[in-house]
Amino acid sequence: MTEIRHRTILANGIRMHVAEAGEGFPVVMCHGWPELWFSWRHQLRALSAAGFRAIAPDMRGYGETDAPADPAQYRASVICADIAGIVGHDWGGYHIWQFGLREPARSAKLIGLNTPYRPPDAVAPTQALRARFGDDGYYMLRHQVPGRSEAELEADLRGNLAKIFAPAERAQDLWVMATLGGDGSGLFSRIPPGQTFLSDEELDVYVRAFQRTGTRGSFNWYRALDLNWEDARRSPTRPSACRPS
Repeated sequence: MTEIRHRTILANGIRMHVAEAGEGFPVVMCHGWPELWFSWRHQLRALSAAGFRAIAPDMRGYGETDAPADPAQYRASVICADIAGIVGHDWGGYHIWQFGLREPARSAKLIGLNTPYRPPDAVAPTQALRARFGDDGYYMLRHQVPGRSEAELEADLRGNLAKIFAPAERAQDLWVMATLGGDGSGLFSRIPPGQTFLSDEELDVYVRAFQRTGTRGSFNWYRALDLNWEDARRSPTRPSACRPS
C-alpha cells in the first residue's frame, strides 16, 4: 500500500500539518467542514499511483494545524496565502477559485467538487441570508455568534459528526441541518441518529481530532464570511484581470 507521509511545515506564519504521497507534479487537496486531511486518504493513494505528488493539509483551524482565535485570520486572502496548487471541496472549493484569481501563475488547474465560482453579490452574505431566512433561520447565521455552534456540536461530538457524515440516502438531512430544523431549534435537533458512511475507526479519527482541538477554528471560517465578501468586492473577478501578488 502507498505510504502516506506526514510532516509539519511553516506556512504564512502558522504551523500546518500536511499529509503527502507520491512524487511528481503537485496536487493540493483542501478539505471542507468539519473535516481533516483524512478526508482525502483514498485520493492521496490514487493520485500517487497515477504519478502525482498528492498533498492534503489540515486546513487552518483544523486538526494538527494552528487555529488562530481571530476570525479575521480565516478570510480568503489569508487562506490563499496558506496554499499552493489546489483541488478543493466545500470551503476548500470556495478558496480554490479565490486562489486562482489571486495567484493565477501558481495555478495549473483547479477542480471544485461542489462549490462553483460566483462573483460577490451586491450586499453582504449575512444581510442576504437574513433577508431570506430571518435572523436565525440558517446555519451560516447561527455560526456567526462565537461559542453557540461549538457548544451544540460538541455536546454530542461523536453523534453529531455521524449525522454530518451521513450516507447518500440521508441527503435531505443536510437541508434540515442548514435550516436549523426548519424552526430554529438547532443544527442537529431534528436529524435522527443513523448510520454514517464512515467505519467506526474512520469516525474515531475525526472525533479524536476535535476532542483535542475543539471546533472553534472550523466555525471561524464562517465568521469571515462578510470579510471575504468585502475582499472579493475589491478584487478582480476574472482570472485574466488578476496578477500574482
